Amino acid sequence: MDTRTPIPASQQPLAMSSRQNTSASAGLQVLRTAIGATCYFVFYFVQQMAELFAPLLLIAGAAWAALPALVKTLTRTTASADPQAHDAIASVANAIPEQIVLAGHELTASGLICDGLGLMAVAAAGATLAMLVGRKL
Repeated sequence: MDTRTPIPASQQPLAMSSRQNTSASAGLQVLRTAIGATCYFVFYFVQQMAELFAPLLLIAGAAWAALPALVKTLTRTTASADPQAHDAIASVANAIPEQIVLAGHELTASGLICDGLGLMAVAAAGATLAMLVGRKL
């Protein structure tokens, strides 16, 4: 009968195959961390850019949509006061475009507002994805 006490697994010498398995596992962990950090960077960068441009597009679109209504109101109020002012304001009202073509892209007031809202959704998605990737790191 063998009276020796068994050696716990933590104190036993490592075999060659377990050392290779440990180094491969460490290499995969480093690769996983690098991929996660890159994804976190991309998501956070997209979120920051969307948060920067969304309010600008919303404000520009809302101002562009409100400007013709404001000018028409001024035209009605100045119609009886001064005919020259009425003509000047009417020419300004006619000069406000409904759409602008810039580098082949058609910009409208409602399009800018929709783009701003879309960027807000992209910012929210970027924040969510960055948070999820951050938890996994």
